[in-house]
Amino acid sequence: MKNFFLLALVSMGLSVSAQDNFGSVFNQINTEVQANSKAYSTLKNASETIGHRLTGSINGAKAEEYAYNLLKSYGCEVKYQPFEVESWDRKTLAVKVGGSTNDLAPMKAVTLAHSPVSAKVTAAIIDAGNGLETDYQSLGDKVKGKIALIYLGVLPGSPQGTRSLHRSEKTAIATKYGAIGVMIINTVKDGVLLTGTASVTGKLIPIPAVCIGLENGMALKEKLKAGNQIASIEMTNFSGLIKARNVIATFKGTAFPKEKIVVGGHLDSWDLATGAIDNGIGSFAILDMARTFKKLNLTTKRTLEFVLFMGEEQGLLGSKAYVAKAKKDKTIDQIVYMLNYDMTNDPKGFSTTRKEMEPLLKGWGAEIVKIDTGYKNLFQAGAGLHSDHQPFMLEGITTGGGAGGRLPNNSGPYYHSDGDSFKLVDEQGLKNTVRFSAMQAYALANTPIIPVTKQNEVDLEAFLRAQNLKEPLKIAGEWRWKD
Repeated sequence: MKNFFLLALVSMGLSVSAQDNFGSVFNQINTEVQANSKAYSTLKNASETIGHRLTGSINGAKAEEYAYNLLKSYGCEVKYQPFEVESWDRKTLAVKVGGSTNDLAPMKAVTLAHSPVSAKVTAAIIDAGNGLETDYQSLGDKVKGKIALIYLGVLPGSPQGTRSLHRSEKTAIATKYGAIGVMIINTVKDGVLLTGTASVTGKLIPIPAVCIGLENGMALKEKLKAGNQIASIEMTNFSGLIKARNVIATFKGTAFPKEKIVVGGHLDSWDLATGAIDNGIGSFAILDMARTFKKLNLTTKRTLEFVLFMGEEQGLLGSKAYVAKAKKDKTIDQIVYMLNYDMTNDPKGFSTTRKEMEPLLKGWGAEIVKIDTGYKNLFQAGAGLHSDHQPFMLEGITTGGGAGGRLPNNSGPYYHSDGDSFKLVDEQGLKNTVRFSAMQAYALANTPIIPVTKQNEVDLEAFLRAQNLKEPLKIAGEWRWKD
């Protein structure tokens, strides 16, 4: 009976897809964004006048105010959603490496959040390969009391099918096996250093974690083959409770006001650069989607919320706070879909966690192709972690966004680095994110039937297992089901 019901829903989705006629509104959105988009100019202005947007910093507060005031200027109904967060910021760092404690030379490095407020360790380095459980199982007790050297991704020559983990998960595994420090090798050439969190919880980790450049890291691996290497890591950092604010613009639904579509992405960035790509292009696209809806006086059957989350980089703190408040207010079941835009650029289709959405999404995509043949109407179904969709997905809410886009101007290597600046942004790619995503949001908010509902615990567990998310969620302490 259950399968029959699902088939019926999919059939309705096919029927609805054929009946939905959003082409005229899609054309209005296209014309408005192509002619008048403010995403590029406002991101440029914010990059120049604010700089980085680290949560808990003065700059972070300025970014919150900037987004709030911008939405107000567009005529949107906007509010702050305050929350308390354990903020982290780097202070001092000195990393030295050598063949003995008397022969240590400085090595360029950057501290990973949420390393301890103060740490000073000197110990032998041990090569932990890719930093996965299998690497430590072969090393056994040799890791205890050592500083683990870990490759950020998957090393060339690794067994076929080896799946990497997030840097935070690799740090948690190293801690579990007794490492007293972690040195993570970036995968980008020319000594580019990556920052980001090494904490799966967004709270302080017990050991210092740093990132070193690819060339230095691979040279160190070679030296370890020939003999012992010692490292000294000395650092200070700030950690403490501060106040941060999500920024929310609401467009009330006309027919189903208690059914809500959340269109979100993180406004915050790391502090090494201005975060134009991560996540200026996502968050300022969302701001311009809201502007477009207001400029065109678009109405929707369902309520739309455009949300700028803070604290994503420090552990999805803003989106977790949003979900926690919705659960406390007993409005969590009103959220029927969440669209997330994190480093989204020039999408060529739609992504979703639910395959049942394909008929609708492909139907809307076919309308977009009539407007722009560069749009390929791609469809991707699946799920990952480590962005603001995650807290929603773990509540069984369908999530999605753009698919098939590429980052502009070879900006990928500068992820979380001091090279993530506005010069990497492509204006037309940003416009494409705005117009295609605004069309998807409009269609979701107006289609008579969305053929997916909130997943129950049984279905959600099966889905997460099928997506190979059990291991990283267990490491993060967010797997709530039995083995």
